[in-house]
Parts: sequence; structure tokens; C-alpha cells
Amino acid sequence: MAISIFGASSAVTRKLTEIGAQHFIGTHNPISLCNVLFVGNLCALFVLVIIYRRQLNLFNLKRLSRMEWFSLISVAIMAGAIAPGLIFQALALTGVNNVVLVGRLEPPLVLALSVWLLRERVNLWEIIGAIVAFIGVMLTIFLEPTELTTIPIRMSEIGIGELLAATGAIILAISTIIAKKSLSNVPLGIYNVVRTALGTAIFFLTALVLYGSDHFTDVLSPFLWQWMLAYGVLIVVIGQSFWLKGLRYLPVSTVSLVSSFTPIAGIFSAYLILGEVPTQAQYIGGSAILIGIFLSQVGIQHQVAYSRNRLTCVQTDQGIKNKTGFRGI
Repeated sequence: MAISIFGASSAVTRKLTEIGAQHFIGTHNPISLCNVLFVGNLCALFVLVIIYRRQLNLFNLKRLSRMEWFSLISVAIMAGAIAPGLIFQALALTGVNNVVLVGRLEPPLVLALSVWLLRERVNLWEIIGAIVAFIGVMLTIFLEPTELTTIPIRMSEIGIGELLAATGAIILAISTIIAKKSLSNVPLGIYNVVRTALGTAIFFLTALVLYGSDHFTDVLSPFLWQWMLAYGVLIVVIGQSFWLKGLRYLPVSTVSLVSSFTPIAGIFSAYLILGEVPTQAQYIGGSAILIGIFLSQVGIQHQVAYSRNRLTCVQTDQGIKNKTGFRGI
């Protein structure tokens, strides 16, 4: 459910900016990408505080260790401010489908980092699936024609938008590992509120330094807030809550597989909401990603079957020992 929401978020964001372009206030678009991220997160923060008000007390905050606070602040900065800022900027420079597909760098990176840092065990099928999905992302980038020619992109011609989306995906992968490793015991309400509050504040201060105060001229527009209330509740509150809840109960390999379905939801949403038809490069890259998903699913099914067989053997062996009274040496 979270991936379905996240997959549609890029198309929804682009559509909102197009709606804002039809309702200029003076010479400004009230629903600019910066306003979407800032005001959308503010609306989400208000809703999160209301939902989790019982968890937000001094007793729960004092229970968090220094390491948990450090990890929480790190995740808030990376996943709440830096990565969304990069992805939103990428949306301003390249197509939604490109941002969605390049963002699929995240699952194989999460899988690799989970093996390296979390010592999670994965089988050969899952590794091959992640590699094939990664190749699909690379094909999407390098086969995409430039605006001026119909030849594929060379390494020196990769767009800034694609590079920003790739950097955002890398940062999100790192934040996912940190959250999985260090924040499993942090109450969901505190996690969501701190991440959203810190991410919003850091993004606002960064945008002020980079763009100046004029960039938020229309931040108090009622037209902006009515759209951002719906955006903040659906994309930020509901999407993040589903994602974090699932992240706590699933191994990283399964999280990586589920995340790989984002391009399907993203391309489908871009077509329905924006009428953005996939290009030949996106068809080729998307097909490779689907093959990677299939191979990863084969690996997960083998692992589940192996675990069940092993559990059955242990239970059978224990039953024999109980009946015979033999415990071995």
C-alpha cells in the first residue's frame, strides 16, 4: 500500500504544480515544488501530532538512547530533507518516469547494504534479481534520447535530473538501513513526528539560503494550503505510516523486493494522471526491472521453502526424541 502511494507521488506532485501554473498569484506559481515539500510537510506534521499526541510525552522521549536520537536525527535529515529536495528538483528537470525508474537504484543498494552492515543472508537468486533490476535502471538512463537528438545518451550527456534522482535514491537507501538497524524500538509516533519536523525545518532553512525568502512568497496562499492538506495526509502521513509499519516486520530482502514495484505504480500513475506515455528506453529498462523482480521473488520463495523444510525436520526430530526419551550425547 505504501509503495502504491509513493509510486503515484511524483505524478501527483507534477500535476499539482501544473494546477498551480493555471492559478498564478502575480508572477508566481503558488504550488511550486518547494512550496509542495514545505507546506505539504507542515500539513502532515499537524495531522501527525494529532494522531500520535499520546506518544509525544516526556517519558517516551527520555527513554530514547543517545544512539537512537543520533540515528533518528540522521534519518530525518537524509530522508526528510535532503533526498526529497533532490527528487523534487529532479522532477523539475526531467520526466516523471525517468525519476521513478532511476529511483530504482534504491532497492539493490538496500539489499547490498543489508548484507554488508546488517549481516542478512540472501541467496543467489535475490542477488541476480537485484543486479538485473540495477541494469534496467542503467538502460533507462543511457538509452534515453536527448532533447536535441534521437541518439541514446552517452555517459557525458546524462541529465542533471537523472543524477539528482540517483543521488536521492542512494541517500534513501542509507536512511532505510539506519532505520532498520537502530530505530526498530522507537515509537512510531515519535519517529514520524521528529522526522517530519526536522526534515521540514532543515529543508526550509536550506531553501532560504539557496533561493532567498522570495521563494516562499506565496506560502500563505489559501489555494496552496487546501491542496497541500490533501497531499500531506495522503502522501506523507498515510504513505510513511504504512511504510514504517511494514519495515519493522519484514526482512530487508523482502522490503527491497516490494520497493521494486514502485516503477510499475509510478509509470501507470504518470500515464493516468499526466498522460505521459513511456518511451522506448523506459519500456526496455522497465522490462529488465520486472525480470529482476521475478528473479528476486524466485529466490524469496526458495528461501521460504527451505525454512519451512528445516522447521519441519527440527519438529520431527524433536518428536522422535520426546517419544524415545533419547537426547543424545
